[in-house]
This record gives sequence, structure tokens and C-alpha cells, in this order.
Amino acid sequence: MKQRNPWAWVPTLYFAEGLPYVAVMTISVVMYSRLGMSNTDVALYTSWLYLPWVIKPFWSPFVDIIKTKRWWILAMQLLLGAALGGVAFTIPGEWWLQGSLFFFWLMAFSSATHDIAADGFYMLGLDSHQQSFFVGIRSTFYRLATILGQGLLVSLAGVFEVMTRKVQYSWSLLFYLMAAIFIALWLYHQWALPRPAEDKGVEHITPRQLCLELWDTVKTFFKKEQVIVGLLFMLLYRAPEGLLVKITPLFLIGSKESGGLALSLQELGLVQGTLGVIGLTLGGILGGICVSRGGLKKWLWPMVCAITLPDAVYIYLSYAQSSNLIVVSSCIFIEQFGYGFGFTAYMLYLIYYSRGEHKTSHYALCTAFMALSMMLPGMIAGWLQESVGYRAFFIIAMVSCLVTFVVASLVKIDPAFGRKGEK
Repeated sequence: MKQRNPWAWVPTLYFAEGLPYVAVMTISVVMYSRLGMSNTDVALYTSWLYLPWVIKPFWSPFVDIIKTKRWWILAMQLLLGAALGGVAFTIPGEWWLQGSLFFFWLMAFSSATHDIAADGFYMLGLDSHQQSFFVGIRSTFYRLATILGQGLLVSLAGVFEVMTRKVQYSWSLLFYLMAAIFIALWLYHQWALPRPAEDKGVEHITPRQLCLELWDTVKTFFKKEQVIVGLLFMLLYRAPEGLLVKITPLFLIGSKESGGLALSLQELGLVQGTLGVIGLTLGGILGGICVSRGGLKKWLWPMVCAITLPDAVYIYLSYAQSSNLIVVSSCIFIEQFGYGFGFTAYMLYLIYYSRGEHKTSHYALCTAFMALSMMLPGMIAGWLQESVGYRAFFIIAMVSCLVTFVVASLVKIDPAFGRKGEK
């Protein structure tokens, strides 16, 4: 293996993993809204973009057996740069919707494939001690990419709009900038990524063996104890967030007449893209500390309350329509902090459910259901909001929190799971 200090590539690799996901899932929502699309269409089209992460487990074995993880990383980063450039190129044109959606789909599939390769390469390029040490580093840089995307880049789009007074041209400039960032990452990783000896394709496996292995993985996944309850938990625990995630940025930048808060893109970048992500990160850190000390079972109900009850801030904001940025920022921070804290229980349950034979493949299937849990409610969220208005929509989202409480009451968890010193 060619030696390379992990600090030279782990932070940038996970920064590169986070940025396209934010572009597909968040920046696209704001952009399409600014380009004049209805909330119904924005939520529907962008929710469909979850699909590559839903079906990702079914092509991940091919990433393992064809070429090397390093090859896949570099190929996907080049493709991501091209897809970002494609979005930038098509936005000012006559077929901007069809063209940009095509390139967002390409970006989504490339990003999901990049995730597979990057996570596999992380385990090959580092020994067990380094893997443990850098797990926090990789999460930090993934969050930094989120802050850059939802915060700085969205704010920058607002600056471009003010400077050019042309919405389409402004977003085109932004995506050209993102394309340049990704091409720079691709060039850098050509040099920075090591070449682990274990990073090689599998030559002796046949397509029939691969299909049998996939079938065995799926079959054993659905034979696990409490499978129905487990699937309901995976699909419904985040039901309120699935409704909210596509609508909240549209609410924050929506006009006062439509029931929104009329924030500028610069204010949105600060409130949701920066302070909100910081709250999300701090909540997740606290959640991990709490579970390590008391176990998942002990902290499940506090986390259920944390991921649901703070959603009430949107009911308040929709009625108050406050123009005070401190008030709005505080509400978003509280909601995102609670979500980060409560989401810890969800992620740990996926690990808990995946235990046993095929745990890596089973965890990948769990993450597919995780993506599906956001995709399905997101697809109807825009239609629902435009049918009833922001105020009634947020009340409906709050009522849907009952579903979270119901599925949480059904799961059975080993009291020792998650506690320090336990597996």
C-alpha cells in the first residue's frame, strides 16, 4: 500500500460525499422554488431523487467486485463534476426543467455510488485504530459540506440574484462554481488517495453466485425477529420529518401572502443552513453520549419526544409570521437540535436490527428503508401543503407525531444495547 497520511484524504473524501447529497436534496428545493415551480411540484420531483439511495443496496455488490474502490471514487467524482456542470448549463435554457432534472438524477445515482465506494475504501485504507479515530473527523467534514451547501452556497445564490437581477443566471453561476469545486476535488484525490493492497475487484465470483448471495441477504433480512415491527419503525419513526423536510425551506422563503416568512436566501442560509445544521450536529453528539452511558432502551422515549415535540415551533412560526431573525433562528435551532438528538435512536436501531449474519448487507437494506421513509411522505407533502395552507399543514405534521410514538412503543430492545462496554 502506498503510504499516505489519512489527514490528507479522509476529510476531503467525506466532504466530497456530503456536498452532492446536499445539492440534490436541499439546494435543488430552494432553486426550483426560486425558478417559479409550485410547492407541489418541487416536493414531488425532488423527493423522487431519494430513489438511488433506496435501491443502492442492490448495486453495491457490483462496486465490490468490479474495479477498485479507488477507481469508483475517482470516476464518480468526475461524473459528479460533470452533472453539476450539466445543471448549470441547462438552467438558463428553454428546457431547464427537463435538463436540470436529468442531471440531478445523474448526480443522485453518482452520489449514491460514491457513498458505497467511499465507505468501503475507508475500511480498506485505514487500520482499526485509525478507523475509530477518524470516525468523528469524517462526520465533521460531512457536516461542514452540509453547512457549505445549505448555508454559504444558498446565501451566495442570493447574492448573485441581487447582483445580476436574473434568477436563472444566478443559479447557473452557483452550479458552475460547485462543478469547479468537484473537479478540483477529483484532481486532488488523484494524488491524495492511497492504493491499499486489499483494494481490488473480485474475479472468481460468477453472476449466478452474486444473485444467490443477494437473494440470501434479502431472505435472511426478512426472517429476522420482529421484522414487521422493525420495518414499521424504519418507515414511520421519521414520518413528521418526512413531511417537513421539503416544505420548511419553502415556508421560510415563501411570501407573507402565501403564509411564509419571506426570508431572503442569505437569511435562509444563516438560519437553516448554518445554525440549523449546528443544532442538528450538537443534538446528535449529545444523543451519542447519552446512549453510551445508559443504553438505547433507556433513552428511546426521551429521543422520541425530542424528534417530535419541537416540530411545534413551525405551528408557532406559521401563526406569528415573525420577522425577528433571532426568534426564527432560535425556533429552527431548537427543532433541529431535537431532531439530531432523536435521530440517534433511529440510527442505533438500524444497527441493532442489522446484528448477526450479513450485518453489513442488512444495514445497507436498513438505510434503503431509511431513504424510503423520507421519499414517500415528501412526495405528497407539497400537494398537502398547497391544499390546506402552511398553518394546517404544520398541525397535520404535528398530529403525525403520534405515529412515531406508536411504532416506538412496539419495538423490543436489549437494555444493554448501546451502553459503553456492551455490543
